[in-house]
Amino acid sequence: MVDDTALYPTYRLAMTKPVRPTRPVVFSVSILIASLIAASGCSSPINRSSEQAMQRAMVNAIQREIDQAEQYPQRRTPTTNLDLAKLEIRDDHLKTIESEFSPDGYLEQLRAEHPESESPIAHLVGEDLLGQPTTLVGLSLEQSIQSSVGNNLSVEVARFSPAIAQATLAEAEAQFDWLFFAEGTYQDSSIPQASQGFGGSTGVVLADSQTATAGIGVSRQLNTGGTLELRNDIGYTNVDSSFFGTSPTPNPAHNADFTVGLTQPLLQGFGRDANMAQINLARNAERTSVSQLKSTLIDTAAETEKAYWDLVQAYKVLIIRAKLLDRGIEVRDDIKARRVQDARQAQVADAVARVERRRADLLSARTSLRLASDRLKALINDPSLPVGSETLIVPSQDAIAEPIDYSLLDAITAGVQERPEMEQALLNIDDATIRQQLADNQRLPRLDLQAQARLLGFDDSFGDAYEDAGNSRFIDDWLIGARFEQPIGNKAGESAYRRSRLQRMQSVVQYRKTAQDIVLEIKNALNAVVTNIELIEQSTLSRVAQGEALRSLIVEKELTNAGYSVERLNLELNQQETLATAEISEAAALTNYSKAIVDLHAAMGTILQRNRIDFVVPDANQLAPGESALEYQAPEDEPEQGAEDDG
Repeated sequence: MVDDTALYPTYRLAMTKPVRPTRPVVFSVSILIASLIAASGCSSPINRSSEQAMQRAMVNAIQREIDQAEQYPQRRTPTTNLDLAKLEIRDDHLKTIESEFSPDGYLEQLRAEHPESESPIAHLVGEDLLGQPTTLVGLSLEQSIQSSVGNNLSVEVARFSPAIAQATLAEAEAQFDWLFFAEGTYQDSSIPQASQGFGGSTGVVLADSQTATAGIGVSRQLNTGGTLELRNDIGYTNVDSSFFGTSPTPNPAHNADFTVGLTQPLLQGFGRDANMAQINLARNAERTSVSQLKSTLIDTAAETEKAYWDLVQAYKVLIIRAKLLDRGIEVRDDIKARRVQDARQAQVADAVARVERRRADLLSARTSLRLASDRLKALINDPSLPVGSETLIVPSQDAIAEPIDYSLLDAITAGVQERPEMEQALLNIDDATIRQQLADNQRLPRLDLQAQARLLGFDDSFGDAYEDAGNSRFIDDWLIGARFEQPIGNKAGESAYRRSRLQRMQSVVQYRKTAQDIVLEIKNALNAVVTNIELIEQSTLSRVAQGEALRSLIVEKELTNAGYSVERLNLELNQQETLATAEISEAAALTNYSKAIVDLHAAMGTILQRNRIDFVVPDANQLAPGESALEYQAPEDEPEQGAEDDG
């Protein structure tokens, strides 16, 4: 059900005013860059001079974009200077034009003609694909945004990325976890051997033995690149020789050993930076995933709002086309009635053809309306409005030419501070820096130090063996060594380092390009705002003037017999089409203005704040079924609209 009284209420577009920086913009940007680097969670292996040079290059890149804007920080307010007096149309005629020759007037006429209908446009939309009367449901812009935030599938897909990145980070950090191990063996052997008996005789005896070993311990990779191992081994040996063979003493024998071993790279693979590289990259990936989620949400909110305005325009075009068809039918019938007077067959056929063309345009408008409704349904993904349903969404709000004030300096500053692409570009620089340092380490020769020491215990029981080890009775097993490796020419290492250095330089240039692209998007959006608000004025004046022309023709037709000539009727048909074109142009200008404001906020990165979207990123593993990772905050001074208000 549609609320007829609020089909097109006034909707005011207000631009969120960015907070003006209290200190110079360049300094603010410098602080922003430094804070993003610090907040990245990386111990970036950049030397101090290199880091400072990189920050200067990035700050200078932004400074170049705002040099001129800083000279004119004042705010501007483009407005429509709609002066209908220049048209020299009487006030009573202006009232007639607004009530009878405008889309809003047509809507009121439809409401009066169909008071019993659930919606004044219900009979215009035709049957659905199932051949049934089309069901209509009203939807506000706030409801559309709220639904897209909670249900949009692109957002739902993107919201899992931070949780996946968290799991990847935990996986990378696990390389430094302690590793517990246990092992054991048992061997039973009978080995023939020679033995000398009495009188010098010789024979073959069997040396039987049973051996069992077991060991437990822990090992851990160190962030210096080395590996530390602590282990305890025990052993049991029993030797049973037949005939005149001899047996060792003690027999059976028990041993208990405690071993500490360390393997440490001294060149390649040495140092915290080299061994924490994957963890630091994973931390950056986590932050990047959050930033990408924010980008997805910004895009989705912008697409939803623009789709809403496109649907508003589609309904207006439908109403305009329907009115144009009705007017054409009236004139066509007048021309047919003059066959017995002065209407030639060619003139009648032309009038019929024009009406049928208008009927085709109306059918196309219905199709465009359904496509616009389905696109909005796909974006909001409301469970009660699946894309497969034939229910049509009716927007309950209309776009108006509400002026905004802006400052180019403030807009650029907001874009640099709020756009997630800036943080992503900065994280890419940090990633490239980490990889460069890792590649620099990997081109070094490999020199590994190995050291080991053992406490040994050996006796006729495990208890005595452990006592020997505890008393350090035997400390005669130790090892120290080194291994050196160096590829001749080291082409792979040097090439990898050269590639990483070039990629870091590329990432810095990409950061500058990102800043430039954002500035360009902001300027394009502002130009669209300024241009379209002027187009609204011009299109409104054109529509009013064309409405006056048609009104005058109709009055003349009603007052004089000459108005009923075929030539005058053809002139009326032409004027009807000219007026419809002007009406559609005015509707397009209003829609484009509303969409330009959306693009401006998207370019500045402030569209979430504008739509009162609280960006939170909980662990996706902790989400209940159907729960969204994002929250929509309704304004405190307005009641939240529920599904029961949809009509």
